[in-house]
Amino acid sequence: MTVNVTVAELFDAIRAGELSRVKSLLDSEPALASAKNEKGVSAVLFSIYSGRTEIRDLLLAQGAKLELQDAAAAGCLDRVKEVVEENPMRASSFSEDGFPVVALASVFGHFEVARYLAEKGADINAAATNGSGYNALTGAVASGHLELVKWLLESSANANYKYGPGYTPLLTAAANGRLDIIKLLLTHGADPAATTDDGKSALALAVERNHPAIADYLRNLAT
Repeated sequence: MTVNVTVAELFDAIRAGELSRVKSLLDSEPALASAKNEKGVSAVLFSIYSGRTEIRDLLLAQGAKLELQDAAAAGCLDRVKEVVEENPMRASSFSEDGFPVVALASVFGHFEVARYLAEKGADINAAATNGSGYNALTGAVASGHLELVKWLLESSANANYKYGPGYTPLLTAAANGRLDIIKLLLTHGADPAATTDDGKSALALAVERNHPAIADYLRNLAT
């Protein structure tokens, strides 16, 4: 079995959430804990993207080597500090697949990591270079991390930033049923009349996604 085939098997097992298969592969080849796929995404980061926390924990326990993007997404503040203290410019870096490192910390809810990176010079409004347009605020809103959203807005994150098919953070919050985040965004200047590229308002998204309390709130705003 070639190394490339083994790496492909590892990522297939992570994708499928097959913890026992991942264990077996690591038993056969411990160095796989630090493997990367053809896009340069590590096994640790891929497990996080895939929502496989038990596999992420196994890889970490097996001594996976964490690069900055991996540590930020995993919430490993000590490792983040180690990398950034060695080269402060890394705070503003991007992952191999085009996400700002500070956005990775934000989407996965690692407040202390995001704040540290910002203190070291990371631009919280930096957008992904992979076509998604994601940034720290969109990630925090999409994942529902209220305190992170609050801090980002207080740190001058753009409440009306548009990404993807014309979504703003407010539109995402409405679609996801997060009235608390909607109220916070409005307090920081989010436009309640914003629409997606295909013309859907926050109210339309709330109705479509069956969030009646949010729909009522938005209707009352318009009156």
